Amino acid sequence: MMKTASRLRNWLEFPVLLAGLIIAGGLWGFEELMEMARATTPHAFDTEILLAFRKAGQPDNPIGPAWLEGAMRDITSLGSASVLVLITAAMIVYLLLIRRPGAALLMFVAVAGGQVLSSVLKFDIDRPRPDLVSHLADVASLSFPSGHAMLSAVTYLTLGSMAARFLPGRTTKIYVLGLAVLTTVVVGISRIYLGVHWPSDVMAGWCAGFAWAMLCWLAARFLQRWLGRAGGT
Repeated sequence: MMKTASRLRNWLEFPVLLAGLIIAGGLWGFEELMEMARATTPHAFDTEILLAFRKAGQPDNPIGPAWLEGAMRDITSLGSASVLVLITAAMIVYLLLIRRPGAALLMFVAVAGGQVLSSVLKFDIDRPRPDLVSHLADVASLSFPSGHAMLSAVTYLTLGSMAARFLPGRTTKIYVLGLAVLTTVVVGISRIYLGVHWPSDVMAGWCAGFAWAMLCWLAARFLQRWLGRAGGT
């Protein structure tokens, strides 16, 4: 009885409950945004925010100083496939070198699975790119959800959660996780600024990415504890 209660307390920890809330909130948010994406006409929420990133009456000219457009192009590259693949591959090799194959497998499954999920969702929703403003970056795929927003959430949150496990002190852990979230957010904002995504595309990418990353984290946590118990018997 005491052993069962101890296991229950271990699972009812704040990080686990928070991950569960993020998954539930992400799925709910994605469902709501998907209905918006399937509408025949753009929602006022999308059009108003997209136009807010353009000078009044000038859909070809973004707001801000001239250097901001270049900065946004640099920021958006942090969520590009080539950069994320490079970061993921480097992390996997590092984890293998320090003999943590389980963590390396988690990294691969999280990012590769997120890529597959993003592609499936894009083809299922089949939403075209916004034509309300000019595109300041080259795009070819469908619009919903934003692959940059989703995969940056998956990659950087997975990296952040792994790093937080090995770093000392709560403040350091919060800083690393906060940096992962901030990077994900600015990548998403850059997609709206460049005019290549509706705001609802980016928000849906965040919802799906956060939910997938937390689901992978929970699965890894469960497997680690299960293997630990199996090894101790």
